Parts: sequence; structure tokens; C-alpha cells
Amino acid sequence: MAVKTEVRAPAKSVTREAEEILLATEMIKLGARLQVLQAETTLSYDRLARLYREVKGCSPPKGMLPYSVDWFMTWLPNIHSSMFYSIYRYLDCYTPAKKSYALIEAYRLYLEQADAGRQNGSETDEPVLSFTRAWMLLRFYESGMVQLSNCVRCKGGFVAHAHDPDHDFVCAICRPPPRAGKTRARHVLGAAI
Repeated sequence: MAVKTEVRAPAKSVTREAEEILLATEMIKLGARLQVLQAETTLSYDRLARLYREVKGCSPPKGMLPYSVDWFMTWLPNIHSSMFYSIYRYLDCYTPAKKSYALIEAYRLYLEQADAGRQNGSETDEPVLSFTRAWMLLRFYESGMVQLSNCVRCKGGFVAHAHDPDHDFVCAICRPPPRAGKTRARHVLGAAI
């Protein structure tokens, strides 16, 4: 005689759900879009949308996520994304913070560094690298679309297209484009006049 066993759905852990709500809350505060929250937690879309409205006081933005590897290769975004990714990689490898938690901590450290490097000190300046773009950068790296290449001059690691030859790679800091920083300098001078 065969014994029937009942198949039960795994019980939802209240503790795990609370951790995911806290994780989602931290990501929302840093500027995460709903699609990022859905990928990083198991919370439902409706629950995340309600949480977003509660934390931000408005509905989550609609639309597709930015999806362009080339954005990370332009002058200023490359410098910022390289700095962020280096921080993330260090935290993920050498600290207890892993994956989503390393992402949050790395982005906070990036914001501190980016804020310290601002020239005009304006509070309204948006960071070059948004939280969503930082998350996309990690996805691109995991999928093999980007790599870190070491500059032959300064020896720093910089984000580059995957499979590009990097034996003579020169970074955006060592070889800036001719008009790099001219617009911002003009804007600051214009505000001073």
C-alpha cells in the first residue's frame, strides 16, 4: 500500500520577507527603479509599487531601463562607472557584503566620492552614475559584455568592451577627449559672473 505524501508549498518566512522589504527600501532611497527591485527581491510588483510610493511619496517611474553598454564607454561615465565597479568588486570579494548588499554599499561609497569631487558644490547635481545604471553595469559584467582593462600608463582598472584587446589600453583619465570638462567649466564660470 502506497503512502500518500502531501506536497506543500514552502512556508514564507516573515524574517526573509522583512529583510527583502528593508533591502528594497534601501535601494529605493538610492534611486532604484521598479525593474531593479523585482530582479533583486521576490516581492510582488504590487507590493514593490506600494513600498516605492511609501518611501518616495510618488509613483515609480515608468519606461524601460537604460540598456547601452556604449554609455559606459564615454569619457565621464567611464571614469565614474570604473570607480564604482572597483569599489563593488572590492566589497564583494573582501567583505561580508555580497551581491545586492555589496551593490548598496558600493553605491553609497561611490556617492561619497563623487560628491567630494564636485567642483561647484551644488546640491541639485545628479550623480553621473545612477543606481539603476550601476546595477546594469553589474549585469553587463556578469553577462560578459564588459571587462576591466588596465591602463598602460596609470595601471588603473577601467570598464571596457569585453574582448577588446587591452595590451595597449589607455584610460579616459590619461587620454581625455579634447573638449572634456569644457561645458561644466563654462557653466561654473557663467554662474560666477
